[in-house]
Amino acid sequence: MAKSLSRNPSPPAPLPASGVSGAGSGTGSQPSPPQIHDVILDSIADGVFTVDANWRITSFNLAAEQITGVPRCHAIGQRCRDVFHASICESECALEETMATGRQIVAKPIYVIDLEGRRIPISISTAILKDHQGHIIGGVETFRDLSVVEQLRKELHEKYTFADIVGRSPAIRRLFGLLPKFADSSSTILIEGPSGTGKELFARAIHHLSPRRDKKFVPINCGALPDNLLESELFGYKAGAFTDARHDKPGQFAIADGGTILLDEIGDISPALQMKFLRVLQEREFLPLGAVDPIRIDVRIIVATNQRLDQLVKQGIFREDLYFRINVARLQLPPLRERREDIPLLVEHFISKFNRLQGKHILGVSEQVLRILIEHDYSGNVRELENIIEHAFILCSSGLIDLSHLPPELCEKFAYQTHATCGLTVRAMEAIQIVDAIHRHAGNRTAAARELGIHPSTLFRKVKSMGIELPAKDGRSQRIKYRIMQ
Repeated sequence: MAKSLSRNPSPPAPLPASGVSGAGSGTGSQPSPPQIHDVILDSIADGVFTVDANWRITSFNLAAEQITGVPRCHAIGQRCRDVFHASICESECALEETMATGRQIVAKPIYVIDLEGRRIPISISTAILKDHQGHIIGGVETFRDLSVVEQLRKELHEKYTFADIVGRSPAIRRLFGLLPKFADSSSTILIEGPSGTGKELFARAIHHLSPRRDKKFVPINCGALPDNLLESELFGYKAGAFTDARHDKPGQFAIADGGTILLDEIGDISPALQMKFLRVLQEREFLPLGAVDPIRIDVRIIVATNQRLDQLVKQGIFREDLYFRINVARLQLPPLRERREDIPLLVEHFISKFNRLQGKHILGVSEQVLRILIEHDYSGNVRELENIIEHAFILCSSGLIDLSHLPPELCEKFAYQTHATCGLTVRAMEAIQIVDAIHRHAGNRTAAARELGIHPSTLFRKVKSMGIELPAKDGRSQRIKYRIMQ
């Protein structure tokens, strides 16, 4: 998977057929017979090949044949780039980087093209090969087929992702079931949820699933503008309506005609403007500033708020008749702390997103980081989690995100727990989730499995393997005990 070493002032000696050693290996041992060398390489589950100073393949094991579909006899003697046709061969060859810098590369994800033209996802690791005198004589690369992992990832994505919304918790899966039904309707929708829970994302999903998907989706933050500016922004104005109104300006309702308009933070508008919204909802028409004749529109209205509108109605801040008009179909988005089982999926989603945007190859997060992310309360919800991962990407260039890459205030918050719980593994956290689910459903295994998104038989196997002691029947008056079997 490399080009040429001709740029090196002193090319290394040719690579012998056998008896080579990896970087840092011991010296003084006798070369192994070729047939033993081949047997050893063929016993390795990962693909392995070696190259000489001219990037010619000198060995090619059985797993390499099986992954690429290239017979060993055809690979030996060929340049590695002519065999693999990898995504990094021309400009970012990992083996060339290792040969030039001496730094090993571990588990870098790339794609290669097999004989039938299919893209195969693999992860590669590289090292220098030296002779017994310590002279560089070539390089070795191992690679692992990630096709099964990639397929599982896709199935997971398809099962737990809907219109860019990620989640496996019961609350999110229930919302997944409602979105297509709400999209088919033309009724006004109220989306409630704390800041950062993705209200606009859900509104966009409804629009893109609806018959109006080919028309505009227009989001407006009603809390960002004072009443007079918000009114002109929404309804537009006629030339001469006020001093600086030299030309007609269409409002956002007119721009969204035929499509969908999202009125975010609807609870922040004044009672006077609420009355004008009520007319739009009732009559499907509005009057631009300075106009004489109203304009009729055909627009789907979605409103969103991070406040409890029913409480605002009781306080006399929000009009009751407007509340009843917009509260036709309601989506209640849960805060992230109430769906912690979604956090690992969201972490993977954001890592994939920032890898694409920033051209990095971050593999994931360490177990300790995952534990901290799961335990954090997230006053900013999903948006806060995304910001944490973006912060980590600034500091982490490759490999796994660890504690040093997290925001300092997050690490400080959990510093007192680090020593006591540093041995908590993903397996232990999974056991805790299982126990919590069983507690919530009073020992009902079927309901707990449904909440966890797994089959009851799978839950039973996990309970047995983790040593979780279940109550005899429904567990209503018993405390579930568990231990993690090592």
